[in-house]
Amino acid sequence: LQSPRDIQVDVVNTNFTLRWNYSGSDPALTFWAEYKWPETSGTEWQELPGCRNVSGTECDFSSAITQYYDTHLVRVRAEKRGQVSPWSTILEMLPDHEAQIGPPGIELQPTNGDIKIKVSPPEANQAKKMWVNDLSFKYNLVFWENSSNSQPRSKNIFPVDTIDGLAPDTTYCFKVQANLPVEGKEGLFSPIRCTKTTQKVNDLLCAKNLRVLGLNMKFHLHWDNQYKQPVSYNVQYLIGYLKRLNEDHSGKWLGVPGCGNTTGTRCNVSSVITTTGFYYLRVQARAGHNKSCVSAEVQVEPLKTNEIGPPGVKLDISDTLLHIQIFPPGGPEGEVMRNNYVLSYRILYWKNSSNDEEEAKVKETKQTVATIPDLAPKTLYCVKAQAFSEAYNKSGAYSQEECIQTLGEKAFPLVILATFIAALVAVLLVALPLVFVLYQAYSKIKYVFFPACQPPLNIEGFGGQLCTSPYLSTPEEPIENCSIIESMITYEGNQIDFRDYKHSKQSSRDSGNYSNDDNTSGSKGSAETLEKEIM
Repeated sequence: LQSPRDIQVDVVNTNFTLRWNYSGSDPALTFWAEYKWPETSGTEWQELPGCRNVSGTECDFSSAITQYYDTHLVRVRAEKRGQVSPWSTILEMLPDHEAQIGPPGIELQPTNGDIKIKVSPPEANQAKKMWVNDLSFKYNLVFWENSSNSQPRSKNIFPVDTIDGLAPDTTYCFKVQANLPVEGKEGLFSPIRCTKTTQKVNDLLCAKNLRVLGLNMKFHLHWDNQYKQPVSYNVQYLIGYLKRLNEDHSGKWLGVPGCGNTTGTRCNVSSVITTTGFYYLRVQARAGHNKSCVSAEVQVEPLKTNEIGPPGVKLDISDTLLHIQIFPPGGPEGEVMRNNYVLSYRILYWKNSSNDEEEAKVKETKQTVATIPDLAPKTLYCVKAQAFSEAYNKSGAYSQEECIQTLGEKAFPLVILATFIAALVAVLLVALPLVFVLYQAYSKIKYVFFPACQPPLNIEGFGGQLCTSPYLSTPEEPIENCSIIESMITYEGNQIDFRDYKHSKQSSRDSGNYSNDDNTSGSKGSAETLEKEIM
């Protein structure tokens, strides 16, 4: 027997079908399939449930596969009256990779000229699921008029959505496809469903032509009023992600603070719109008793809906350089703009002269500071700037025109020279009197505390000049009491009379290093010497 060939596996959601080709058609011929997991060491080939003694060239083995992220090996052989063929080529299969997204469910409901559509995920109400997160699906709707010359239209929809803009009393057909863009998978289309639209009631009470205007992340909702009687409006919003849920969100609309019971046709909705996600807005009109109408919805994607305002510009001149400082749109409160947009700036500058018809020059920068070199002296230059975002393909309005005149050609060096000379003269006028005063103070201090006329110690008392300071008081010297003793000594042959002197008191003052003790000692020594000579 020949081996089966062209082995393949078709996987839709968690439904697995094994198919192969075989030459010849013998009623007694049957097929047998086996599988195993190569990740598990020592695993033997096992019989593939649902694929034993199969008379055709396909079998369903969905019950055998429970691990969708593990590789499986599959092989097939033929049997006939006890004879068996060689095993086919082994097929390697990874269920998660091979699987296709199955068709979703679809329900249609005509309402006021529109079609309300509800889509259920491909594996709704199934215990075993290949696709764990139903919220990751994106649904693609294809619809057309049920006529011979109709062209299909397609649009992305939410699980619960409304298709408007349809012709009244017309039959439309729909089919839906579930996709996973992140994984690059496109699912199978649902069965086609058709329904007929109804007449649309044009209620003048309803707000019309809803539109959102945003500037520097400040958003305002505008609408038109066609009702002639007094009417009040309530603005409502819905967070966008709620529409991704597979459930009805009609009861989750909330009122916008400050936009309730308003009689105008505009309202500031910035308080409920942040930079993340997206939002839906609608207006409920009320008039009289129990009469109301809800408008159509308008979607708001903040970073796409918002428009970029003009930046601020400040100019400065230094020599032949023009310094331009740019302030991002929104002013001091424009931090939201800086945090959510990567802004670049386009600067236009030109000579504002009636004799010069030079076109404006353009300079682009990603910084908020720019410098324009090589300017003509004594010329008036004008500048305006524009902010733009490359990521969102948005360009804002230009700022107001700012002008400044450049300096003369030689004015700047002369100013520097004059400033230098003036500073030098000022320094001299201040420094010279200060030096004179310090010198005089130094001389006085030196004269008082360190006099220059002090004599050496070895010549003190021998006619040297006494050094005294006129600013310091002279200390009083100690006073000694001295007395002379008179005596008479008589020798043979000669007689010397010492006259008797009375005691007298003398006062003497010493100066310098003179000592009274030394003088007394000297006097005593002289007297002794004289006495010895006489003896």
